[in-house]
Amino acid sequence: MSVKHLDLLFKPNSLAIIGASRDPNSVSAILMRNLMSGKFLGPVLPVSGAQEAIFGVLSYVSVTSLPLTPDMAIICSSVFDAPDRLSELADNGTHVAVIMDPGYALLDGPQKAQIDERIRQVSRDKDIRVLGPGSLGMIVPASGVNASLSRVGAKEGRIAFVTQSDSLFESVLDWARTNNVGFSHCVSLGRQLDIDFSSVLDYLGSDPATKAILLYIENIQDARRFMSAARASARNKPILVIRPRRLPCELRDAASELTEMDQDQIYDAAFRRAGMVRVDDIDSLFEGARTLANYKPLRGNGLAIVTNGQSIGLLAADTLIQGGGELAAITEETQLKLEEILGPERCSDNPVTLPYNASPEDYARVLSILVRAKDVGCVLILHVPFQGTSSLEIAQAVTQVAKTSRCLVLANWLGEETVRDTKDVFEDAAIPVFDRPGKAIMAYLHMLRYKRTQKILMQTPDSLPADFFPDTEHALDIIRKALSEDRTQLSEEESRQVLASYGVPVVETRICKSAMQAVDAASEIGFPVALKIRSPQIAQPFDIGGIALDLTTPDLVFEAAANMSARVHSQVPNAYIEGFTVQKMGRRPGAHELFISVFTDKVFGPILRFGHGGVSAPVINDHAMTLPPLNMGLARELIYRTRISKLLQGSRRQAAADIDDICLALIQISQMVIDLPQITTLEMNPIFADDQGVLALGARIWIQPATLTGPERLAIRPYPRELEECVRLKNGDQILLRPIRPEDAQAHLDFIHGLSEEDLRLRFFGLVQNFVLSDMPKFTQIDYDREMAFIATRLVDGKPETLGVVRTSTKPDNSSAEFAIIVRSDMKGTGLGSMLFEKMIRYCKSRGTRYLEGQTMPRNKGMIGLAKRFGLAVTHNYEEELVEMRLPLWEWEPGR
Repeated sequence: MSVKHLDLLFKPNSLAIIGASRDPNSVSAILMRNLMSGKFLGPVLPVSGAQEAIFGVLSYVSVTSLPLTPDMAIICSSVFDAPDRLSELADNGTHVAVIMDPGYALLDGPQKAQIDERIRQVSRDKDIRVLGPGSLGMIVPASGVNASLSRVGAKEGRIAFVTQSDSLFESVLDWARTNNVGFSHCVSLGRQLDIDFSSVLDYLGSDPATKAILLYIENIQDARRFMSAARASARNKPILVIRPRRLPCELRDAASELTEMDQDQIYDAAFRRAGMVRVDDIDSLFEGARTLANYKPLRGNGLAIVTNGQSIGLLAADTLIQGGGELAAITEETQLKLEEILGPERCSDNPVTLPYNASPEDYARVLSILVRAKDVGCVLILHVPFQGTSSLEIAQAVTQVAKTSRCLVLANWLGEETVRDTKDVFEDAAIPVFDRPGKAIMAYLHMLRYKRTQKILMQTPDSLPADFFPDTEHALDIIRKALSEDRTQLSEEESRQVLASYGVPVVETRICKSAMQAVDAASEIGFPVALKIRSPQIAQPFDIGGIALDLTTPDLVFEAAANMSARVHSQVPNAYIEGFTVQKMGRRPGAHELFISVFTDKVFGPILRFGHGGVSAPVINDHAMTLPPLNMGLARELIYRTRISKLLQGSRRQAAADIDDICLALIQISQMVIDLPQITTLEMNPIFADDQGVLALGARIWIQPATLTGPERLAIRPYPRELEECVRLKNGDQILLRPIRPEDAQAHLDFIHGLSEEDLRLRFFGLVQNFVLSDMPKFTQIDYDREMAFIATRLVDGKPETLGVVRTSTKPDNSSAEFAIIVRSDMKGTGLGSMLFEKMIRYCKSRGTRYLEGQTMPRNKGMIGLAKRFGLAVTHNYEEELVEMRLPLWEWEPGR
């Protein structure tokens, strides 16, 4: 996650090539040619012990003989020598190296493992960043750096491309040059022993020259770091990712019980939670990127199509609908305006069809109407060249309207020659233009997906429909007891108790050892009941007739028990019958059967799966996956990605299921996974769901001793409940200091609206904004791995009230955290500001952050005084009219 020294990788002032050679086919020769033929102005220093000059450039016999310390070194010598070369470079002051020996790919597994460990150790011990081994290098066109093995190079642009694949690196650059696509950065990661997706994403996420990021991913190593970096970058700019559905044998996890489809769905769920848009091919990757690099927020989900060729317009509309998009509704008011231009005899529906010989003015007038229409989120202009019309003049008229509109406009000028003549017009106006209608529609669908992923990333979720207070200790006691008996699975009764501890509604159940006990239990519960045989040798009692339903009398219960025992002895002679399970019939006429399951992935940790349940679930295969933790918004999104969600919404003959109750059950299971790290697998099938809520018949839970805490094994850090703290103010009022949550959005908006204008000016450095609810996610939806915000809150008339907030944003390498603090005007003088500030200082110090830093305006005497009381060094920056505050956290002690 560290971006340390990455500026030296992407903006070097000098380069050394270790292992330089005159062989024109060598790696070093290709590098030299690429560097010397580019715009790189700094010195390129070949290091070769055998030759005096390489391609006319003076060579040096060793790293120590170099006339200066290079910012970056590229190691082209044997990968077996790479650890020693890295150590020499680090001792000489170089902090970044690229390892590019192609022989690395030919090493066997043990050889690679040995070399990898030596490289990692040198990188850690010597503070030198490493790209590779197995990397094809990187290109930064704006800096003139082509430190790669690419034959074609790259032109300057605003898209960054980062890949694990060697072959795709060259293929994409070739494609991009043919299609006139430019790059801010192109990076081939190779083995990712040090510099990985997380590091590069952190760098690119804050790079002003990069407007969109493209990733080719086969697998990732540290899910927590990757998700944190991806989520942070996706808040700033679009990220598109391509990952093959099938991987080569050497990249598959042979020990995993998951299918390739399951593993792919896990990555799909991770990409969605990270706010990234997944695409399936190179064309889609770049068409989407070109569009998103000029992204204007879609006002709605509807696309308006304007064309002078009706057939082309209808085909484009079909492609849109099949891809999951929707046509914008053309309101009666908009139709009347269009008829003034097109005439009442022409169809004013969507697609809007112009005459084949429509003038540039007609295009401009129609587009002006549509970009202002309320229900139109985007407009696609499809132009078919006809004799007597000027495609260039029409393009100029369209761009004049599009440039002054907030509505996104896409263009498709059909025909090779037509596109060639008009491309510069559209590119100068930053309007995406495509040579095929399908490409334009696909680009729009990517924008729609981007909008949806941003909604997930920056959501304001609903509050929980009901608070639940899990009895975690009771559930832990059950699990500890089972582990002490060397068991890996809880019994049915233990599983139900764990579910009940977390508030999941479970049907009433009794465990019995004999048929007579089953009869007594059924009478206590009340008829009708279900009876199931219990045997450790029988995983699915249904398969051998070990389940009986709707038993209405004691005699029927006794008879069913006897018949089950006989069938078991006949079909599974070695089975040991432990007894019977008696359950109250969870009769819910018309209820839907659902399932919830949890399994543990080696990369991403616990994964939740939800879908259509019952005996036929494997055949129907209707499910969706997500990563915990969940809230109401994320749980609802998971449900709506399944086909059964449409049935859950009800019909004329059937009431809608209680979606909130299903969401709550998902959240309860998510919290269980966080609190109980011993749970490796959980299966709940079926779960009944209707308008009365949900009811689980039971669960199967597998366990093992925990090696990590619950939060540590998650790919996304959950809400840190352990940081909640009750305190008393000077006036005796009791309040709660806790991390902020997405559900605090409304209370936080009320808090901001309650601040004085002067407080707002001091907090936002003179810029007073009119905040609305849609602005709140950037304050309340935070990544707890790299951000923190503690709020002071209390309940007033049953509703939460925010009294103050302190927040920090930590650098990816945890070297420093920047803070800001504000309390409500009427709370000043109560000691609240000091309590919040001290809590944040304690938290940052506990994380190993080295410095706490902040800035304020010179007239903010209260903040300056607070900083001095806590020992921060306060300096005045007169040039920028700011006061800078800094605290070395390793020196700070409570009570100073």
